Amino acid sequence: MSPLGVYVHVPFCAHRCDYCAFATYEDRDHLRDDYVAAVIREIAWEVEAGMEPATSVFFGGGTPSRLSADQLVSILDVIPRTSDAEVTVECNPEDASLERLVTYRTGGVNRMSYGVQSTQPAVLADLGRRHGTMAHEQVSRVTHAAGFATWNMDLIVGSRAETLDDVRATLRDLLSLEFAPPHISCYALTPEPATPLGRDRRRHPDEDDTADAYDLVGATLEANGYQWEEISNWAKPGHECRHNHVYWDQDDYVGFGSAAHSHRRGRRYWNVRTPERYIALVERGERPLGGEEVLDEATQRFERESLALRTRRGVPREAFDSLEEIAHLVRVEDDRVMLTPRARLVANQVIIRLRSSG
Repeated sequence: MSPLGVYVHVPFCAHRCDYCAFATYEDRDHLRDDYVAAVIREIAWEVEAGMEPATSVFFGGGTPSRLSADQLVSILDVIPRTSDAEVTVECNPEDASLERLVTYRTGGVNRMSYGVQSTQPAVLADLGRRHGTMAHEQVSRVTHAAGFATWNMDLIVGSRAETLDDVRATLRDLLSLEFAPPHISCYALTPEPATPLGRDRRRHPDEDDTADAYDLVGATLEANGYQWEEISNWAKPGHECRHNHVYWDQDDYVGFGSAAHSHRRGRRYWNVRTPERYIALVERGERPLGGEEVLDEATQRFERESLALRTRRGVPREAFDSLEEIAHLVRVEDDRVMLTPRARLVANQVIIRLRSSG
């Protein structure tokens, strides 16, 4: 059967990090019960309309672990899914208790994702993170104890407070764990305009320093048996995130909750952004649609090739008229064009030269 991803957005946070521009709120916890009920109702509408079983489910946010474990599982219970579906929950390191993770695991969750970002105190402080520097050890122990075979940790590079030695120390801390994460993501810090980071130009990342840090992460992970999957993702064989591939392969996905996006056969649509408005619409029996667009064939082709170029499988050679101007940024293997490691953070320079970009 064709892949179908389900994304559930949880818009609550205990603390908003300085770099965060997502649709998430630290003052709306009083809405959690009503929000869970609204999400369950929205899912029921989709099921009644004939939604096929999901091959992957991803709870993101925000902070899904702001919901009680039982609340999250109650949402998962009403999502039809295949017997081998991958079910991932993002969790703040400070929320990763053994009790919570066991409830997730027995409720059908089989993959965890943790936003560790760094293990160095100065870097965590600069990012506005609240978990302690030893959180990775606790997370690793309880994830293994709860029975999870696959999971990931996220890193962020680019903080002005971070040196290359800090990056090396973070990688050493993660890779030396008795139960090291089999999937590691690494994102370049981006100063979004409306965030505290974005408003303070003194804290904006240095592009060259960020590139050096990113290159160090990639080289270290690949030397330790992780395969590069996509610009920001490395995984041990067999531990790739299947839900990510739904997006990268331009498959269909359905989003539930405020600000959640969906894609069905070239139609992209999204829910209203704020949880209050989302809850009010669903309680009135109205679809919480915030907007939509229909992608023509040319746009779908460009997006498909753009996403594929960001992954290790690349795109066919015929996706380009010429490679002359980007020869230093790509390599060609079996008539497929792939980014070189150094080109991954400047992928847009290659993407704009796709034939479909015009």
